[in-house]
Amino acid sequence: MTERTILAVKGNANDMDGQSIPLFEKPLSHEFETKAANTIRMLAADGVQAANSGHPGMPMGMAVAALTLWTRVMRYNPTHPQWFDRDRFVLSAGHGSMLLYTMLHLTGYDLPLEELKRFRQWQSRTPGHPEAGHTAGVETTTGPLGAGFSNGVGMALAERWLAQRFNRPGFEVVDHYTYAIVSDGDLMEGVASEAASLAGHLRLGKLIYLYDDNAVTIDGKTDVSYTEDWARRFEGYGWHVQRGVDFNSSAAIYEAVRTAQNDPRPSIIGVKSVIGYGSPNRAGTSKAHGEALGEEELAATKTQLGWPLDPRFYVPEEVYSFFRQAVEQGSRVEDAHVQLMAAYAAAYPELAAELHRFVSGDLPEGWEEALPLFPPSAKGDATRNSSGQVLNALAPLLANLVGGSADLAASNKTTINGAPFLKPGDFGGPNIHFGVREHGMGGILNGMALHGGLLPFGGTFLVFSDYMRGAIRLAALSGLRVLYLFTHDSIGLGEDGPTHQPIEQLAALRAMPNLTVIRPGDANETSQAWRAALRNTRGPTALALTRQNLPTYDRSANALGAAEGLLKGGYVFYEQAPHGLQVILIGTGSELDIAYTAARQLAAEGAGVRVVSLPSWELFQAQPASYRAAVLPAGVAKVAVEAASPFGWERWVGNDPERSALVGIDRFGASAPYQRLYSEFGITADQVAAAARRVMAR
Repeated sequence: MTERTILAVKGNANDMDGQSIPLFEKPLSHEFETKAANTIRMLAADGVQAANSGHPGMPMGMAVAALTLWTRVMRYNPTHPQWFDRDRFVLSAGHGSMLLYTMLHLTGYDLPLEELKRFRQWQSRTPGHPEAGHTAGVETTTGPLGAGFSNGVGMALAERWLAQRFNRPGFEVVDHYTYAIVSDGDLMEGVASEAASLAGHLRLGKLIYLYDDNAVTIDGKTDVSYTEDWARRFEGYGWHVQRGVDFNSSAAIYEAVRTAQNDPRPSIIGVKSVIGYGSPNRAGTSKAHGEALGEEELAATKTQLGWPLDPRFYVPEEVYSFFRQAVEQGSRVEDAHVQLMAAYAAAYPELAAELHRFVSGDLPEGWEEALPLFPPSAKGDATRNSSGQVLNALAPLLANLVGGSADLAASNKTTINGAPFLKPGDFGGPNIHFGVREHGMGGILNGMALHGGLLPFGGTFLVFSDYMRGAIRLAALSGLRVLYLFTHDSIGLGEDGPTHQPIEQLAALRAMPNLTVIRPGDANETSQAWRAALRNTRGPTALALTRQNLPTYDRSANALGAAEGLLKGGYVFYEQAPHGLQVILIGTGSELDIAYTAARQLAAEGAGVRVVSLPSWELFQAQPASYRAAVLPAGVAKVAVEAASPFGWERWVGNDPERSALVGIDRFGASAPYQRLYSEFGITADQVAAAARRVMAR
């Protein structure tokens, strides 16, 4: 990635009161503005009709709002969608994806008209909901309502953090806004409330949302379930609020945005709109929300708007010419930033180099050498504590390692010691108080990763990963580099009882494509788990960490496998089989020691036994088949032990009940000291050894 690719800089072009480079210099006549807006409406309606599925109503109602943002407000370069200091646009109302695709096409992004015609079709670049990384110019994957809302908060947070670290007088090298179109449905979802509350607290003034206040959802009018005063709610969150802005007036929307930009709080602008505007029989109704208009209604709509019935996907040449000014103008804005960045690099070479590294996603040389090596200890430590020590060892080298916990920092060990927490108006620290907001935290972490420049992490109890599962899934779908620190990973948390003891969570997370789950078995495996997580640039990583102490193994005499074996997901931890291998015991996390204790019992009886540490199924599956077969050879009896649901373990032990066994938990936990729980639920070395004897004897 070149310097220009990453760090083209525009300086102060976002200052709307003193724009140095206005995007569109000539004011629009009302007639032409209407023609441009109707082009957006009809491209969207034609696309949905061609697919015979989709959501035409929102694009038709918010066409003027989109036109205003893309031609009078936002700074971007269609020929370089990843220019770092661009304004971000989030379509949180992702069902209205044809609005976004239409704007990307018209303004000159790499999205040909043919792709609009292939809306929702196999291998098109115009899927039913926007997907980051799939379509040029799409900033985030949206569709699940509220997701984009929370992502935008993370983007704005990242912008402020980077701006405070790198900007210097006369060198506003990080200076952009995050805009979004949000819907009634977004505002109803709890994740939006969680994120909005934190955004208001932090006073993220460069966050501006346009609320498509059309009062219609799939089930009908919103007042069947949604009658609150949304504006007062957001005022209570600490947002700057405007309501009742005319959806069909670019001037009104523009002035509302100007007002928002001059306020230090995050802003939400209520655009009082009509869903399906222009449709004579469906405008303002739920029929316009999630169905194609139909041939008759589409024709009637075009007639009412004075639009040609044919050809489909019609764009007047003068409208194309108008929107395509964004290509030349975007290049000019970016070139201005390149020049500013060159001057910045001359004045502040170390800062410029660091910013370049942050944005590129590269890690500094020598960071792996900072990973702690823990001395052997029979008493050991909880892996959550080991994780906290690794975090603090890495933090001085990885200054963009930024994150926190959902109000469980002391338990999750997610605080970078001696460093400040973010607070309103001050983004100088790496620590974040997310509050009791797991889902909001997950969405914000995604936004931070999507923005770029930060290595975001977040912690909570493993059982509460369920609260943020939607955000984790979108991180996995989008391939985001996010790190989750899930502590209290089993019944080993003890007295808090079954509400807090995860049973099915490991299996559920392992079932998620593109999520790497790692459950380390001691302090040094935990250190290696961090290494694996930070190396992973293709998706999120979840670490499952214990509350209770685990021994730290002495691997120096080579009697035990090296902890670096974790990087392969699974490895031979211990073996005693002078006369041939009879049984393999497989353990993860806290149960690795149970498997090891059982193996030594069996070895003392003369059995040929191997212990395999299998902390990450995903990393192990990624190894060559020859390696996997060497670690877990076919034809050898196998027993797996894990204090969790045994669901899925057949992949590794096989399906033959005569030659395999699973020692796990298929019910919810209980409240008691953890030693009693392990005994009562049969997660013991004696039980594992007994299971091994059964499968060896058959």
